[in-house]
Amino acid sequence: MNASEPALMDLAIEERTDLAAYLAALAPRDWNANSLCDRWTVKDVVAHVISYDELGFLGLVKRFGKGRVVRANEVGVAEYSSKTPDELVTFLNNHLRPSGLTAGFGGMIGLIDGTIHHQDIRRALGHPRTIPPHRLQRILPLVPGNPRLGAGRRIKKLRLRANDIEWEHGTGPEVTGTGEALLLAMAGRRQAAEELTGPGAATLLDRL
Repeated sequence: MNASEPALMDLAIEERTDLAAYLAALAPRDWNANSLCDRWTVKDVVAHVISYDELGFLGLVKRFGKGRVVRANEVGVAEYSSKTPDELVTFLNNHLRPSGLTAGFGGMIGLIDGTIHHQDIRRALGHPRTIPPHRLQRILPLVPGNPRLGAGRRIKKLRLRANDIEWEHGTGPEVTGTGEALLLAMAGRRQAAEELTGPGAATLLDRL
């Protein structure tokens, strides 16, 4: 990070602030709608976003043990989805600064997770937004090498190029689209991948 770039934690706080304001305006029926996350409603996604904030080390160990690691997210969703929408929004407003695991790597986890899941909700409900470019510009380079997201295997030997901001990655047949669509496609969201074009677009779509 150069001196002119905001800290990842500051960007994560910005993203969570935007998400909380958006969620506060949702209709009650929206919370039960399906999101882009397989088998998760909008309410489940919000529960996931906040589900690690109050866990200390021992809490994490218990969560991962109960979920046998691979299902830890589902365990967290089950624990927090009993909250009402108003309670979830209040919790998020009280935790705009990520904490616990979500604060990991200087806020990187909270920033990436919050941004992707914000779009999972908005796209599913038909409420598009433009991710602030200064945030998107910082997020995109962090995704290809992130093992948690599995982007590396999806974009292997492909060249990704955003057509709305300055960002490109990799070599090979080109995949072109908005930075937001590339972000979500790298994270495995088929709806976004279907918007991409270029010689490598079909290959990326097949890998989803």
